[in-house]
Amino acid sequence: QVQLVESGGGLVQPGGSLRLSCAASGFIFSNYPMTWYRQAPGKERELVAGITNTGGNTNYPVSVKGRFTISRDNAKNTLYLQMNNLKPEDTAVYYCKLRLSGLDYWGQGTQVTVSS
Repeated sequence: QVQLVESGGGLVQPGGSLRLSCAASGFIFSNYPMTWYRQAPGKERELVAGITNTGGNTNYPVSVKGRFTISRDNAKNTLYLQMNNLKPEDTAVYYCKLRLSGLDYWGQGTQVTVSS
């Protein structure tokens, strides 16, 4: 029943911007914190951003702090990741994730490639 569908990835130049979306369904979206992860080739999947259920608090690792912004529109059941000043090292598949009743639910992922 839970569905998470990412979109918005693509090819961008270094310094460019991209906005990812995650459309959520099958659960009460506004009741749960949400997170974005990414996985680059040969690397472990890493946390990129987290947001509380209301959107009142967000968290980022140093690697993206100041460049990425996580947000949500609970009325639209949608999670967003605004990515600015993109760098080649941001190249990865980006996933949104829900933890519900001790189980993790993942979207299919969307590819972000930062290259000249």
